[in-house]
Amino acid sequence: MKKFNFRKVLDGLTASSPGGSSSGGSSSGGGIGAGSGSVHPGGTAGAAGTPRDEIQEILSSDYFQICKTVRHGFPYLPTALAFDPVQKILAVGTRTGAIRILGRPGVDCYCQHESGAAVLQLQFLINEGALVSASADDTLHLWNLRQKRPAILHSLKFNRERITYCHLPFQSKWLYVGTERGNTHIVNIESFILSGYVIMWNKAIELSTKTHPGPVVHLSDSPRDEGKLLIGYENGTVVLWDLRSKRADLRVYYDEAIHSVDWHHEGKQFMCSHSDGSLTLWNLKSPSRPFQITIPHGKIQRDGKKPESCKPILKVEYKTCKSSEPFIIFSGGLSYDKACRRPSLTIMHGKAITVLEMDHPIVDFLTLCETPYPNEFQEPYAVVVLLEKDLIVVDLTQSNFPIFENPYPIDIHESPVTCTEYFADCPPDLIPVLYSVGAKHKKQGYSNKEWPISGGAWNLGTQTYPEIIITGHADGSIKFWDASAITLQMLYKLKTSKVFEKQKLGEGKPTAEIVEEDPFAIQMMYWCPESRIFCVAGVSAYVIVYRFSKHEVNTEIVSLEVRLQYDVEDIITPEPEIIPPFPDASSQLPSLKSLSGSTNTVACEGTMKDSIPCLSVKTRPVRMPPGYQAELVIQLVWVDGEPPQQITSLAVNSAYGLVAFGNCNGLAVVDFMQKTVLLSMGTIDLYGSSDPYQRQPRSPRKNKQFTAGLTELTDSPVSLELERCKSPTSDHLNGHCTSPTSQTCSSGKRLSSADVTKSNRRGPGRPPFRKAQSAACMEISLPVTTEENRENTFSRSRSSSVSSIDKESKEAITALYFMETFSRKNDSTVSPCLWVGTGLGMVLIISLNLPATEELRQTEPVMVSPSGTVLTLKGAVLTFSCLDCMGALIHPPYEVWRDPNSIDDSEKTRKRKLVMYSPSSSQDMGDHQFAVICSEKQAKVFSLPSQTCLYVHNITETSFLLRADVVTLCNSICLACFCANGHIMTMSLPSLRPMLDVNYLPVTDMRIARTFCFTNEGQALYLSSPTEIQRLTYSQEMCDNLQDMLGDLFTPVETPEAQNRGFLKGLFGGSGQTFDREELFGEASAGKASRSLAQHIPGSGGIEGMKGAAGGVIGDLARARLALDERGQRLGELDEKTASMMASAEAFSKHAHELMLKYKDKKWYQF
Repeated sequence: MKKFNFRKVLDGLTASSPGGSSSGGSSSGGGIGAGSGSVHPGGTAGAAGTPRDEIQEILSSDYFQICKTVRHGFPYLPTALAFDPVQKILAVGTRTGAIRILGRPGVDCYCQHESGAAVLQLQFLINEGALVSASADDTLHLWNLRQKRPAILHSLKFNRERITYCHLPFQSKWLYVGTERGNTHIVNIESFILSGYVIMWNKAIELSTKTHPGPVVHLSDSPRDEGKLLIGYENGTVVLWDLRSKRADLRVYYDEAIHSVDWHHEGKQFMCSHSDGSLTLWNLKSPSRPFQITIPHGKIQRDGKKPESCKPILKVEYKTCKSSEPFIIFSGGLSYDKACRRPSLTIMHGKAITVLEMDHPIVDFLTLCETPYPNEFQEPYAVVVLLEKDLIVVDLTQSNFPIFENPYPIDIHESPVTCTEYFADCPPDLIPVLYSVGAKHKKQGYSNKEWPISGGAWNLGTQTYPEIIITGHADGSIKFWDASAITLQMLYKLKTSKVFEKQKLGEGKPTAEIVEEDPFAIQMMYWCPESRIFCVAGVSAYVIVYRFSKHEVNTEIVSLEVRLQYDVEDIITPEPEIIPPFPDASSQLPSLKSLSGSTNTVACEGTMKDSIPCLSVKTRPVRMPPGYQAELVIQLVWVDGEPPQQITSLAVNSAYGLVAFGNCNGLAVVDFMQKTVLLSMGTIDLYGSSDPYQRQPRSPRKNKQFTAGLTELTDSPVSLELERCKSPTSDHLNGHCTSPTSQTCSSGKRLSSADVTKSNRRGPGRPPFRKAQSAACMEISLPVTTEENRENTFSRSRSSSVSSIDKESKEAITALYFMETFSRKNDSTVSPCLWVGTGLGMVLIISLNLPATEELRQTEPVMVSPSGTVLTLKGAVLTFSCLDCMGALIHPPYEVWRDPNSIDDSEKTRKRKLVMYSPSSSQDMGDHQFAVICSEKQAKVFSLPSQTCLYVHNITETSFLLRADVVTLCNSICLACFCANGHIMTMSLPSLRPMLDVNYLPVTDMRIARTFCFTNEGQALYLSSPTEIQRLTYSQEMCDNLQDMLGDLFTPVETPEAQNRGFLKGLFGGSGQTFDREELFGEASAGKASRSLAQHIPGSGGIEGMKGAAGGVIGDLARARLALDERGQRLGELDEKTASMMASAEAFSKHAHELMLKYKDKKWYQF
């Protein structure tokens, strides 16, 4: 990807080019008038006497490095579960080859198999700090957990057989591996080499059996005698194999397929679960038939026949207690006639049967027991249930089996995530305040016990600044999360759908809803942490402004309706001789807008929807609990049967009391203090005479006259300015808007029904309103080439990718920014402004004239007028920022938060406290500023008020940016960009010098594109799967300190001692204690396995572990340990070589001696 960095100074260029400088996309029809600003085409960099040389830029490429930090959320598509009962850590494997290891809150580790093959099974080496994973590509991996980032030490790839089941006995170094062919292999965990000892299926079953027993579905050694291995085959055969004598001790047969097997702790009985919903209990003394058969959920037949079959019992666990009946816990097994029943876990304890219904299918479950020894009373205390989309832990110590409150943030996907925002280094009082209002809504009824998965160790680390992540969801909910110190904890949940009436189904009335599913889905969010103003844009074309209060209030919700229209004139076949001068100008039709309060703008047969919003706001007083309370709801309305278009940009400013939003039709500015619409204007109308493009219609067009509505307009010419200023909800104008043009709308004939029908109401590029999609469920392959694909795949959610992906006929508003800046070239002082960026790379500045005093602000109108200033970039505008003359970031002004519902009268009556400048610029701001503007193709820095383009950097030619943010790092600032080709880039400010360009992550689906966001202090995040948030850092300092911030998975814990078995039990309880696996499975007795059967692959765990644990004393110890291991290994190899040489020397000596004796007495002539 080519990058260009222009740092030329073309002295006097702008001085000799007054206002009318124009090239590239600019044409004569839309020239710039004197005093109305200048257009700088992309690629030009100019400056006249700029002060930029005075600015010392601190940041350089040494400050940047990309590194994943932590992954939050529920493991996506889980497949396997394991628990270490001594270390008390849990591992979850997934279909994508990922493993998540969880301990106490803060201990959360993500690791990934390079192959991406699904994880079939996980087995901890209990209290050893290691984990074995079996993958769907028939590979076993040994993971080292004694380092903060686990790595693979060994791998063993099976070539001829498929792995189906693994079992590692407690305190054993030999792993039993069952295969699809029915054979059982044995692997040495230390060397990861296959033993020559194999249990072939045809030796295990009776010779008279004619059929193959099927894959191995279970392996476990007898609790009574470790020399006996229980092998379960799928077809219903179970064999107890004597490992010493290499023969079957007993075989049991059942005519239903086996799914799982579990031992009684005494080793005299075992239980099997079957495909017909039955459980069979077998006694080793009488293996000919089951000791007991039960179908727990089967209906008992009256005629004494066998109970009817049920759904398969996929897994059973048989756990004993010293002081009570054993627990039999199983998943599945429900009756077939209960089709609507949800997935269930059944707990049988004595005669009591409890069925726990789950919200999602059960993937696996594990019973947590007090002892790791299989031959002791198990004393189960909890059950971990892994569901497809959740993880729950059931408390077995209480009779009502309550669940534990889960401390992990695994409910991120409770409703699909549609957008995210990330705030680092925000005001420190926010987290306790949000937590206090959120804590009141917590669910009750959890177990009062401590969370049982409590392993590992974690400390706060050196990072101390507060961080907040906000997620918007498909059901209209917003979640605020405390993300400080690489953890994630839910603070507060806001339900935006509560401001609307519920849509009643089955009424048969025509609905104005434009989205069938998820009409409340959150599309954009804007948060001002200092003033605590929060604003959301929903998929049903509405904006809600929220204020924060610690007090409950009962109040009516104020709502406004805004009519944003972009009329497409009657379209006749274009005349071939008209060639538009602008690439997309053929579809850039001029617009005239009706903003009268008319209820029906165009007369048409049928019930055309017009001037009605998509959703109904509650009209009755609503109880609002402490937290965020709706201040104002603004809804876009249907226009002439056309639904309102999605909102593409959103900005709020608490100091000004204004909210601005735009879509592909135009821009609206609303005063949320006075609850009035100040501006509602089509994008092209914002330019006035400053439009740099000559936009020609395709065909001769008729002047359209506004029809009479509530305001009874006459046929005489109507001032366009007056019409634009009308509020859609009333005729009275509270705010005033002036246009840079003085054109009037000439009169013309009214449109008849035939005209309306004849014209293409949708227009050539207007998309039908698409169904809201969550960011979690959209997958596309980028880049997209055809326009149709672009339109169908990208449902726009923010300014990203608007022009690169759907080149519509309209010019969407893609970025908005409130700022105190110079709005025109000849301005000598800064004033409130709204910067507007469009999908065609145009930047417009709107002047805001606010009342002079606080008292007047409540009553006097705010004056909003386009300034005439137009700047240009390549591609859709993504972000704005403003720097002072010293290159420091100027924060937009804000109002200091005060509680609007405070009981204290003094707080209610006190004046608004406004902070106008950032703390970093407390001195005089100087006579100029820098405006930083980034589009999806390039970044530019302008000097204000001269509007000279000082720096331009063409970021990408072949791709486009999805996200760009100006962020702070190490007390300086930079521009951070994420490109659709997967590159993460940073540039210095104001010089736009490239400092980082890493090909990090190709955008394979829309989820990443819609949720990627940067924040301060070198942090970023995106939704890596529909259920998980991946955080990363681009700061070198944070990469260096990451080891200190991560939790330790392994902590030194004493293995509990085995219970004293007593003299009689030791005498008659089998010979388990004398069983020597090494003697049986070692190379000396069992020989070597066939090399073609499995291939050993050494892992990089040791080296990676060293790199990962490079910081601190632990790193030094680990490094020393590895060096000793390597030295010991080398010494061992040397020892072996020396022994080999000595043996060969002895052999040589012996042969030489024999030869000497043979020829000792012979004469020379006898040879």
